[in-house]
This record gives sequence, structure tokens and C-alpha cells, in this order.
Amino acid sequence: MPTFSLPASPTFQALEQQLQQARTWQVRDLFKQDSGRFDALSFEGAGLFVDFSKNIIDRHTLYLLCDLARDADLSTKRDAMFAGDKINQTEHRAVLHTALRRPAGDHLHVDDQNVIADVQAVLDRMSSFAERVRSGDWQGHDGRAITDIVNIGIGGSYLGPKMTCQALRPFAHPRLKTHFVSNVDGHDLAALLPQLDAATTLFIIASKTFTTSETMTNAQSARAWFLRNAPESELARHFVAVSTQTDLVTQFGIDAANMFPFWDWVGGRYSVWSAIGLSLMLSIGSEQFKAFLAGAHAMDRHFQTAPLESNLPVLMGLIGIWNRNFLGSDSISIAPYHQDLALFPGYLQQLEMESNGKRVHTDGTTVEVATCPVIWGDTGTNGQHAYFQLLHQGTDVMPVDFIAALKPSHTLPHHQERLLANCFAQSEAFMRGKSADEVRSEMRAQGIAESQIEQLVAHRTFPGNRPSTTILLDSLTPATLGALIALYEHKVFVQGVIWGLNSFDQWGVELGKVLAKNIESELTGAPHPDRHDGSTNGLIARARNAAGKTA
Repeated sequence: MPTFSLPASPTFQALEQQLQQARTWQVRDLFKQDSGRFDALSFEGAGLFVDFSKNIIDRHTLYLLCDLARDADLSTKRDAMFAGDKINQTEHRAVLHTALRRPAGDHLHVDDQNVIADVQAVLDRMSSFAERVRSGDWQGHDGRAITDIVNIGIGGSYLGPKMTCQALRPFAHPRLKTHFVSNVDGHDLAALLPQLDAATTLFIIASKTFTTSETMTNAQSARAWFLRNAPESELARHFVAVSTQTDLVTQFGIDAANMFPFWDWVGGRYSVWSAIGLSLMLSIGSEQFKAFLAGAHAMDRHFQTAPLESNLPVLMGLIGIWNRNFLGSDSISIAPYHQDLALFPGYLQQLEMESNGKRVHTDGTTVEVATCPVIWGDTGTNGQHAYFQLLHQGTDVMPVDFIAALKPSHTLPHHQERLLANCFAQSEAFMRGKSADEVRSEMRAQGIAESQIEQLVAHRTFPGNRPSTTILLDSLTPATLGALIALYEHKVFVQGVIWGLNSFDQWGVELGKVLAKNIESELTGAPHPDRHDGSTNGLIARARNAAGKTA
């Protein structure tokens, strides 16, 4: 298919004209003018409710943005992804994380192989293993049940499992504690090991190639620690692998029967649905893991079948395009008003910025417009007392995604009402702002002198008109979490299509890895100053001196 160019789209000029009107809008006034605005600009699907009405849009804006999606042939490209076409052109791969959550009995053939049958076979093996650990049937070398699970991985092999295990904490097995080690910085693993008992710890080594530098460094250190506390013959009871490299796995000492594979059509940042999610399945159990998959599949079906005009991922992606390429916003703040979603902003950083942090089209030509904004955030209400000042009164306008569950998983009184009150109030405050006249009226009512009012009025004025989207879940469950993650996955796809990108490669990650190998050899062996610039050579020299190595 030809690469889509946003500025060349027939709808681009119409959106530019719409932008001239939008620059005159105050969203608070749009609500006054249109009593049906909330109903018209809010949508439901797969158990999620999404309110877009506080964005700087009207119904015609959405109409034009959907025309933009039609110009880009989004529906055809979406169908190609679900069909298993090799849409990851630079790596000649299909993109089938959606196949990981399709029901058993479905059929999807890639290169004459029914991948759904393969997925189900691995899922069945994972389920059998997880239930043995959870029941206590799988025991450590001294006959005691496993109490601690340590997932060693990095990138998608770490961010997804850790985020989902925390998000679904209320569903966790009461005996099992999950831990995650990713950083090659030894302080990460060193802080964890003293907390563990080798006889009751299970390590999951998550690396598709079983050669990932950071992961295998941590894995070898964990192996050495275990062998200081137990005989080598017992290693297979305490280490399993998520990988495709049987030879390397067995050389490490892991039984091939306890290696859980996944496929090259599963990208790392889309892999939590695969065997990479083994730590999550161990924590919440196979039935809840299947509910997690089912929630994502429900969003997949919604994305495939809902009209563009009411399709949650499509609208979320298109409004993001409007904010980025027309209104000029260069970052998005993610504000989950649920403590168990504390890691969700970090998860989205990889999902979005590794996918669409690109500067060339699929055909290699330079993109003419800005692509992925910076993704950042923290939980509410913590963010309110940290960086919301900048969002309210700073010089840059940054859209916010508010995420909240209507029902909590705790029984503490008063907390949930106050949490939701803060969430809804912040979205209202960003939209409404506070005018100079409102500030004056408020201070006069407080009996403040006119001279003091005029000194303070500018400081207490809020410009408002700061766009936000609010996503509501009934409660945070495996199914709604699955749907939420899938919503953002498909949003990324939509925006990649509009920007003409390949959202499924990540060549930008590779250069630093290659250079790091060279520098590591110089930190441990002979330096080669001819390979580097003056700064890098100076840094290497200081590190060598600190380690007591001569030049």
C-alpha cells in the first residue's frame, strides 16, 4: 500500500480551516451552547466509558477526523493487521498480538500454520504449570511450596508483567509474592536477593533470544546466588524460561519442558498477553488470566466492528492527532486515579513512544509533521500536588487522560468519593479555568482590599481550555484492564497509520546496544580511543581509574 501523507490528505485543508474556528473556542462556552455535548461526545465499548467532550472539538471536528481516517484507508490497514498480513515491513513480520487473546477454536493461518492452535497449546501449558505452583504441588528443593516469584526481563518482558501484577493486586494468590528485576545495575538484584529464600523462590528468565545482555547478566547472577544456597541438581526446580532458544535454555540448566515460547509476530511491548505474562498468570491464576485476555479481545472486536464515528480506539487516536498536529501539543499526561495503576503511565511510555517515536514513513521518506508526543504522568491525587500546577497555569497546553474506576476493591469509607471528586474536579478545572473577573469577585467576597486584589488577580487567573479525556471503568478487574490496555494499543495503531509509520519496529533501540558492547570491552580490557570522541574517551578513562585500571 502507498504511504499515507497527512498534509496531502484531501481532508487536511478542511481540518486546517476547522482549526481557525477552534482557536476561538472556549470549551466551557461550548457546553453552554450545546446541552447534548456530553452525550454526543462520549462513547462506550468493551466495558469502558470514554468522555471526549472536554477536548477542543465539536461534532464537526470528529466528522472531519473520521474522514481523515477514511483518507488513510484505516479500516483496510486494520483488517490487514488482524488477518496476519506482514505489516511490519522492515522486519517482514506479521503483527498478531491480537491472536494471543482470540478464543480457542478460532482459526488464523500465517505461513500455512494455524497460529491460534499454537497459542492455545502454550496457554494450556502455562495454565497447567501455574496451577501446580499455586496449589503447592510444585515445590522447592526442600519440599516447601514456592512463596516468591522473580521475573527477570527488560523492556516489554518487564514493564507489562510488573504493571499488570500491580494493577491486579487484589486478585493475587495470598502466598505468592511477585518481584521484578530488569536493570543491569546490580543494585536492583542486590536489593532483592537478601529478601528471598532459595528453597522457596522461582525465577522466570524472560528473553526471546536468551541473549539479552541486561537480562542474562541478572540471570547469571541469580543462578550463582542460587547455587551458593542449593545444589546444581535442584536448579531446574527453581528456574523456568520464556524464550524460543531451547539450546541456550538447557545449557543454563533449565528443563526444556519448562520453557514457554512465543513468536516473532509478538513485539516485546505487545507481549504481556503471551508467555511473557507467565508471572501474571502465576499471581492471579489461569481463569483470571483468561478473563484478562477476554477483555482485550472484546476491545479487539469493538475496534474491528464499531463504526469509525463511535469506535473508541479510532476516536482516541484521531483526537490525539488533532491535539498533536493541529493544536500543537507535544506531550500527554496520563493520570490514573487508581493507585494500582501507578505503573500504567510508564507502561504507556514504551507502548507509544517506542511504537510511534519515528521520523520516517514506511517507505523511508521523512515524515512532514510531528509524530508521537512525550508520554508521562503519575497517579492522582499525587500528581495534583506535584506537576498539575504546570498543567493549569504553565505556558504549554498538555492534554490529560484521566482514568478512574467507579468502584474500589477496598472497603475503606469515604476514600472513593473523595478520589472521584478530585478526578472529576481536575478535568472540570482544566476545562473551565478561572477568569480575572471571577477572581476579583471571589476575593471581594472574602473582604480583600481592592489594591491587594489587583496585585493578585493575574496570579490567581487560570486560562482554562486545557483538553482532557476521561476513561471510566466500572471496577479494575482482569477484563477491564485487558480492555484498557488494548484500547491504547489500537490507539497507537491508528496514529501510526495517520502518520504513515511502521509502529512495530524499534531500530532506535539498537545503536546504543552495539556501542555499549564496544565500551564494555574497553572498561574491562584495553581502551581504544580511536573508536570514540573526546567526551566518551574521557568518561571511559574516569571509569577505568575508579576501578583501579591503568591506562
